[in-house]
Amino acid sequence: MSFSRLGRRRNEKTANGYLLKRIIDVIGSLAALSLGAPLYLGIALAVRLTMGRPVIFSQTRSGLFGSTFTLYKFRSMRLGAGEPGDQTLDEVRLTRFGRFLRSTSLDELPGFVNVLRGDMSIVGPRPLLPEYLPLYSNRQSTRHEVRPGITGLAQVSGRNLLTWQERLELDAWYVEHRSLGLDLRIIVLTLLQVTRRQGISSRDAVTMHRFTGNAPDNHL
Repeated sequence: MSFSRLGRRRNEKTANGYLLKRIIDVIGSLAALSLGAPLYLGIALAVRLTMGRPVIFSQTRSGLFGSTFTLYKFRSMRLGAGEPGDQTLDEVRLTRFGRFLRSTSLDELPGFVNVLRGDMSIVGPRPLLPEYLPLYSNRQSTRHEVRPGITGLAQVSGRNLLTWQERLELDAWYVEHRSLGLDLRIIVLTLLQVTRRQGISSRDAVTMHRFTGNAPDNHL
């Protein structure tokens, strides 16, 4: 068999895999949004009563091939001025109900709207801030070869207890080994982790520290 024919078959296999994954994403997000409607309304009301408006937190994130989109989550912090990612400020602004939303990952539910729109997938590397794009090594940049996900390999392997280098390495490994079987395993592990409420905060902060890049000799 010629290399050109082998390449075409691999491309067809990849294209078919992407199509099937997209079909699963659409069906899954529609099911989550329709069946979970009462839960969405209940959470929205609770956020409104405990934190006021807006109920939904939105932020620009990086997606497939580095393109940007608006990510949606239920708000878990009070509004306040300050530098984004200020750990001291986050500690003060995070409410008791917000902690509950984060520990159960219920704050992520509006992300199914992003999945339905095609911004995200159910499984993939978590979408990060666009300002991180020039800070990645070549290997870390491969995380943008797939759509970002509501959950991912890093999230079921330690979540915010991991260092940035560990998280980004897991993202790159996922891109290299992605398959529907791996996605199913990650979904099952996500459900187990949510029930245990593990890895929500980093070791010394309520949220993950900002990514500031790699040492020069790590840009591989």
